[in-house]
Amino acid sequence: MTVQTKMTRTDVLRGIAAALLCPILPAIAAPDPQAGSMKLIIATAKGGINDLSGRLVANHLGRFLPGMPALQAVNDESGGVAVANRFAAESPAMQEIAILQRGVAQLAIQGDASAKFDPLKLNWLGSLSSFANDAYVLIVNARHPAKTIRDLAPPAPPALIGGDAPGSTNLTFALVAKHALKLNIDIKDGFTGAAGMFFAMKDGDLDGQVIGLNSLMANQAALWRNRDVRPLLQFGRRTRHPLLPEVPLASEYTRDREALSLVAFAEAPLGMALPFIAPASLPRGRVTDLQRAFVTMMRDPGFLADAAKAKLDITPVDAAGVRRIITEMQTTPKELVARYNIITTI
Repeated sequence: MTVQTKMTRTDVLRGIAAALLCPILPAIAAPDPQAGSMKLIIATAKGGINDLSGRLVANHLGRFLPGMPALQAVNDESGGVAVANRFAAESPAMQEIAILQRGVAQLAIQGDASAKFDPLKLNWLGSLSSFANDAYVLIVNARHPAKTIRDLAPPAPPALIGGDAPGSTNLTFALVAKHALKLNIDIKDGFTGAAGMFFAMKDGDLDGQVIGLNSLMANQAALWRNRDVRPLLQFGRRTRHPLLPEVPLASEYTRDREALSLVAFAEAPLGMALPFIAPASLPRGRVTDLQRAFVTMMRDPGFLADAAKAKLDITPVDAAGVRRIITEMQTTPKELVARYNIITTI
């Protein structure tokens, strides 16, 4: 015997609602099985701000891309120039993006022999940082006789300033301070990071170094709090940092036009301090998806919360902003670039 169940009006409405929602919900919640995965190449060794930034983006960017692909962070210690060279030549099918060191694009403009790419032909996604809330500062030990930057002008006794390997930001600014601003400083390079230079400063083997202010306050909090180091000069800013109202900018120290242009060229990469790229030959539609996702990610509360936990200061720059900085660098007169190369030993 067959039993027939009478459907109520409520049952009918529930059935209609379910039928309407079924084709919608999977599109919102389920990843596309065809999306696969992508690699995010980090052009440095593990540790450091580029590695930290790359892994943060790998954890979040996929949420904002069509199909929500997973991103795998992979360190490539061949360096940013080698990665940029490869991205300039790879096929459009390559499922990779990368974070480069901030100065890689500038190396191509400088004519570095190893840079085989045109930086404007790479597909820039943007930068996590414009350096707006930071500054590079020339500091000396508090016991050093120099109280202001004018105290390092000749004929003052020289200060011994430390630096990393050639091409590093701290060494570049130290060299610009010596040769463009004519400060009476000697430079000892070859250190591996700020920590080693702080040990040398403590032991009296160095008088100072050039370092990011946020890094100084975060990693040497006691030295900063106890005023055991003295900031004398700021790089990478158009206005004085709010915490350093009495410390002049490098651009305020001199009126010499060539010196000012050299300072500006040295500072330019800071405006795209943590840049990400996609391959040059990637289809336009895919590039647009990546650029839009990158900008959306940088405004996302979850991403910003994780960045704050990692002590990363996010001051977003979109793809167009990065291209403007590179274009401006490319307009630098060749004679000035040649002078800069001599100063920075490129």
